[in-house]
Amino acid sequence: MSQEEQETRLEQLQEQYERYKQRPLDLSLARGVPSSEQLKLSQALINDTPITQWLSDDEIDIRNYGGLYGIKEARELFGSLMETSVEETFIGGNSSLHLMYAVLNHFMFTAEKPWSQDATVKFLCPSPGYDRHWFMLEQLGIEMISVPLTGKGPDMDTVETLVSQDPAIKGMFVVPTYNNPTGETVSDEVVDRLAAMTTAHDDFLIMWDNAYVVHHLYEEREVVKNILEACKYALNPNRVVQFVSTSKMTIPGSGVSAIGASVDRMQEIAKAFSKQIISFDKINQKRHVEFLKDRETIEAHMEKHAEILAPKFEWIDAILHAFFGEEERSHFVEWTQPKGGYFVHLTTQDGCAEEVVRRMKDIGVHLTDANAAYPYGNNPRDNSIRLAPSNAKLDHLEIAMEALCVCIELVTLEKIELTN
Repeated sequence: MSQEEQETRLEQLQEQYERYKQRPLDLSLARGVPSSEQLKLSQALINDTPITQWLSDDEIDIRNYGGLYGIKEARELFGSLMETSVEETFIGGNSSLHLMYAVLNHFMFTAEKPWSQDATVKFLCPSPGYDRHWFMLEQLGIEMISVPLTGKGPDMDTVETLVSQDPAIKGMFVVPTYNNPTGETVSDEVVDRLAAMTTAHDDFLIMWDNAYVVHHLYEEREVVKNILEACKYALNPNRVVQFVSTSKMTIPGSGVSAIGASVDRMQEIAKAFSKQIISFDKINQKRHVEFLKDRETIEAHMEKHAEILAPKFEWIDAILHAFFGEEERSHFVEWTQPKGGYFVHLTTQDGCAEEVVRRMKDIGVHLTDANAAYPYGNNPRDNSIRLAPSNAKLDHLEIAMEALCVCIELVTLEKIELTN
């Protein structure tokens, strides 16, 4: 594009953006919230799932106290998602984030050798990653170290070097299946290296947040190798604590979450929970077992979610291709094409992401803060934007994406003009 053509195009984009400002929108692609259409898929969980048997399979009256670990049939069901035995599975409430925070809080303050005894506590944070992981680490005063992703999980050369040299690094987060926000899945090689790597801290912890384990969009499904079995094989059985929930399977406000870990690790975690609760909601556990039944039923249920979600991801990809698919325009932005999960990640030119998100906000389209996928929101390249299309209607998504494409090109051309 010649200088004159660039100036003409910039004028066109500025005029188009001013028209958006004169008639602002009211749309959001900020959070991965299931749509009302998706929530209706689980309406029978509330209306048509009567509980006729008050005794669980392990003979706990689900109306009463008891059953710290959760009822047996729920532990079997969620163990099938994490590939853990009943003894390796603990059932919580509707939020896996709550379970993660409780586990971190235990290791930080109430474990046999609490991390807080050390002057500095650090965690590795594969980035771009899930901003709420970073929030809880920051809340607990844990120093975060960003490590890059490769498209197949964290860069293991970097991870292995860091953990082998610094005993202050106590653990790391990993979203193994359809990472939030990049959509990538951890390879078998990465699983094996995580399980076997030498760490300076002798009780290194992997927080394995498998939030999207069955959240496939298409027939081609990405599956992660069993991390707990890999850790056992590497003689590090206590290294990993897994998390999963029904938040994006059934009804987020009234779901079930679960922890998977070795028997020894699970006993330690359960003991910590016993100081806080007698049990989580066993009636809701039973209701979910009656509704979801088994792994096969869960996967059939998730196919219905995919029928709703996949067109939204395809529409994002189609619009971005229409604006930036030609080779001479591909430098404006790169984007992911995930096979599952809830997000699309955009990589803008350096120094553009924050301004793009600000411009979108000014015309009434709300996005997650730029660079929020990095610890402390600190991304020196300022090039990361996350899109969450799940709760948007297709026609609204089209409007939002067209506005986003205008903002991306406008901000990029303005930046180029300033540097010339």
